Amino acid sequence: MKIILLRPNMGDYRTTDAMPPLAIGILAARSSGHEVTFYDDRVEEIPVTLQADLIAISVETFTALRSYQLADRYRAQGNTVVMGGYHPTFLPDEALEHADSVIIGDAEGAWETLLQDKLQGKLQRYYYGDHSLQLDNYLLERTIFSGKKYAPLELVQYTRGCRFACDFCSIHGFYHSTVRARPVEQLREELMVLDPNRFIAFVDDNLFGNRTILEELLTMLKPLKRRWGCQISIDVARNTQLLDQLAQAGCRFALIGFESLNTQNLQQMGKSWNHSAGDYDEVVQALHVRGISIYGTFVFGYDEDDEQTIQQSIDFALRNKLEIANFNLLIPTPGSKLYQRLAEEGRLISPQWWKDPDYRYGDPIFQPKKITAERLTALCFSAKKQFYNYPSIAKRLLNLSKRTYWKDRGIALLANIISHREIIRKQGKRLGEKG
Repeated sequence: MKIILLRPNMGDYRTTDAMPPLAIGILAARSSGHEVTFYDDRVEEIPVTLQADLIAISVETFTALRSYQLADRYRAQGNTVVMGGYHPTFLPDEALEHADSVIIGDAEGAWETLLQDKLQGKLQRYYYGDHSLQLDNYLLERTIFSGKKYAPLELVQYTRGCRFACDFCSIHGFYHSTVRARPVEQLREELMVLDPNRFIAFVDDNLFGNRTILEELLTMLKPLKRRWGCQISIDVARNTQLLDQLAQAGCRFALIGFESLNTQNLQQMGKSWNHSAGDYDEVVQALHVRGISIYGTFVFGYDEDDEQTIQQSIDFALRNKLEIANFNLLIPTPGSKLYQRLAEEGRLISPQWWKDPDYRYGDPIFQPKKITAERLTALCFSAKKQFYNYPSIAKRLLNLSKRTYWKDRGIALLANIISHREIIRKQGKRLGEKG
């Protein structure tokens, strides 16, 4: 069969911060014997007319409207369209209004069955991935990313799932309570064929799945002398030995979900353990002294948030000279406990905001408790602009008191410049629109 794989953007426009979508590489690797073409809406224009035996679209909540627009167009041209990803997993019936079939959960196994059914002319409406499958048969085809303008780094995956179930996060809803790891030797073989000069970024939702699997990974990585970054829970800071192992194994960037400096907010979001790892300033110092740069994330909109708590987060990020930070407006997405709670409380401004033609990126989605929705949105956008203005970038990244490797400063500088541009470009854009 001729198969076309699509990764939509939020709208019909290109971005400069796109990274290779591993989910698409997994589908390509499991399409042996078929002719596969891949279009990434974020970095290239997708043809208005397509003809294939099967068009598969990977859908996220923010890209749902654009995905549905593309699916409707290509189905009208006589194509069979299937969808998968986080959004169709949580709202399969909605996705089926625009697709012939939906994969719910992981693609492995379900994708191969779908292809066989398509060949035999008996395509089903629903296909279910099996989260109990081990990752020892992990396959990824990277050649489909060639020639596309992605960020200059390599993405890899070691584990799937997270041992925590934060209120705002849909990861637990997707993977449930399981955390699965690939065999480290299999991962080592993958790393050995990647460009040794490229920075490696682990896409794992939390690299600290448990201590055993983390230490197995660090032991494998140490002799490779590669530079890499990851997302990891703050409780890794409880153990100085683990922090030393991270640094010795080549960890140079750690995405840490600080989320809030307010303990009541942390309790509401299910992250009261965040402060059990110690004072945030001490966590930053523990990472910086080991040469590990920090990508800190913060979320604004929980019930105790007001102008003061939001400013405290900004001050913390600036005072500690975090290399990268993201100040996120709290987004209730399908599949999260947050979405269900706000819906039950009648606080959602637009319950299906991802399909709302009036919704613009950055708009308020719910009514906060201690601040107006409009003011919350304005403060969140202001925080991003304040952190990524050029004087702030210079002050944070040209600080010689931090132990930072020059290559890592370069990566952080590039990320800051891109963020400075993209936060302005994305703010206020309608989902699905052109431009």
